[in-house]
Amino acid sequence: MSNNEVKNNPPQTKQNMPMGGGPKMGAPVEKAKDMKGTTKKLAKMLSKYKLALAIVMAFAIGSTIFSIVGPKMLGNATTEIYTGLMNKINGTGGIDFTKIGKIILWVVGLYLSSAVFNLIQGYVMAGVALKVTYKIRFDLIHKINKLPMKYFDKKTNGEVLSVITNDVDTLSGGLDQSITQIITSVSTIVGILIMMFSISWQMTIASLLILPISGLILKFVVGKSQKYFASQQEYLAHVNGQVEEVYGGHNIVKVFGREKEAIKEFEKENRQLYKAGWRSQFLSGLMFPLMNFIGNVGYVVVAILGGYFAVKGKITVGNIQSFIQYNKQFTQPIGQVAQISSTIQAMIAAAERIFEFLEEKEEIEDIKNPVSTKDIKGNIKFDHVHFGYDPEKTIINDFNSDVKDGQKIAIVGPTGAGKTTMVKLLMRFYDVNEGAILIDGHNIKDFKRGELRKLFGMVLQDTWLYGGTIKDNIKYSRPDATDSEVIEAAKAAHVHHYIKTLSKGYNAQINEESSNISAGQKQLLTIARVILADPKILILDEATSSIDTRTEEQIQAAMDNLMKGRTSFIIAHRLSTIKNADLILVMDHGDIVEQGTHEELLEKGKNGFYFKLYNSQFEDYDDEIG
Repeated sequence: MSNNEVKNNPPQTKQNMPMGGGPKMGAPVEKAKDMKGTTKKLAKMLSKYKLALAIVMAFAIGSTIFSIVGPKMLGNATTEIYTGLMNKINGTGGIDFTKIGKIILWVVGLYLSSAVFNLIQGYVMAGVALKVTYKIRFDLIHKINKLPMKYFDKKTNGEVLSVITNDVDTLSGGLDQSITQIITSVSTIVGILIMMFSISWQMTIASLLILPISGLILKFVVGKSQKYFASQQEYLAHVNGQVEEVYGGHNIVKVFGREKEAIKEFEKENRQLYKAGWRSQFLSGLMFPLMNFIGNVGYVVVAILGGYFAVKGKITVGNIQSFIQYNKQFTQPIGQVAQISSTIQAMIAAAERIFEFLEEKEEIEDIKNPVSTKDIKGNIKFDHVHFGYDPEKTIINDFNSDVKDGQKIAIVGPTGAGKTTMVKLLMRFYDVNEGAILIDGHNIKDFKRGELRKLFGMVLQDTWLYGGTIKDNIKYSRPDATDSEVIEAAKAAHVHHYIKTLSKGYNAQINEESSNISAGQKQLLTIARVILADPKILILDEATSSIDTRTEEQIQAAMDNLMKGRTSFIIAHRLSTIKNADLILVMDHGDIVEQGTHEELLEKGKNGFYFKLYNSQFEDYDDEIG
């Protein structure tokens, strides 16, 4: 929609999602509702990269094998040194440094090969993750433009943004790290077990008995610390919230002399945070010394058994060294698998939200022979229109109105009367439940949605400008417009003089937040944008309530230029617009309860709905009415 600025404003019930990263320690890991189904969809998506994933798997396993064989060979070197020393003591020989040198060269070669294999699999996997991310982002952006407006009425901007940013990043990071980590960890566990059993099955069984004890201690500590981590996150949110609230209105706090109370409240929340934080950190801090102690006990058991078997001649000294090294390494991949499981759960949950977004029902264009918009004049008829966002709850009941091209129609009424809803029905953001809306005698359903919306130009209360030049922002409605056409549109919008005062004129940059330009000038630029688009029908939601009188006069003059010769619908807030309208539609609870000119409606006296509305909302303008 090149010339339209749209804002959704039916009530939204969902809160913005947090803009955080992956799962934090102590925080509950979000799980997918359908992990099995989502995993299948993810696997299907990754099936396009079978060759790359096969390479990743092969090189990850190869890297692991090379690194696992290393300690065994180093053990052989130790055995050679020990045997050589014993032979030298007994006078039967010496140390064979040539053989030891060859072993060391082999070990260096193995570790170097492991590093190269690891580098290759990391490079390939990063490429797969980035390609998947690129494809998903591409699909998401294209999907946004195909979704009906009712989807965005149910979702906040934060939720949609979170899918495109947080969830995609979580999925990308998970793919990049989790797959290779799982392959490496599982390969390491299996490989080490094989090597340990090849050295001594008795010592291996003794080492494995330590694992259940470690698991029980881990479960106990995590169970105790979990609630304190949760409390820590909760109190941290309280502290952050209070700081943001107090310092967001710091001047008000100082005006009313509430500094001491603010500090007192902060100290209370900070003390709670300290207590929860201390307990959680203390308990989590116990993890390492306890696991280290158990590991050392395991080493003692292995050392004693190894010494016993060495004395019995069942095992060499080098194998004892290798076994101790394997035993030390064995718990690392187990811990990595446990740690990566939370990352995988977060990744699957993120993938589930992405797939849900991509599978949302699209706004389907099913018109075979659409009506052309070429010669449309702008006659609009509402014929017994019924509508409700919820089919069970109708908010617009039997709406009827006949608008001639070029007329200026003001729509007034209390909040929730249905004024904005009528605009959304006109542009087919929603379809009517019953009845029809006709443009020049053609049902709006007979037009292509995109072509229909090009008939409209919108100027809303909340202006939208993007980071770029002033010229680019005006040309947003018509990218092919010439510079002279842009200047003429700016003049008609009474903003040309302001632009010329800027050092770079039409090439002046507007920042991303549009904070380097006043509210009034932003409104005038959006009006220039719509003038350049030259739409047949206008929808104006005046935004002059917080603007100074002089700027308001400029905006009103620009709007008058904009409305010349065009059918215009004004969601009225200012009396000047209401007075000059050709027809005023007074709405209440979705119905037109009164219609007529300003004078005709006031003549109905105190029994008229418009008269009451005027006295309650526009009594400050008595002098202006005369």
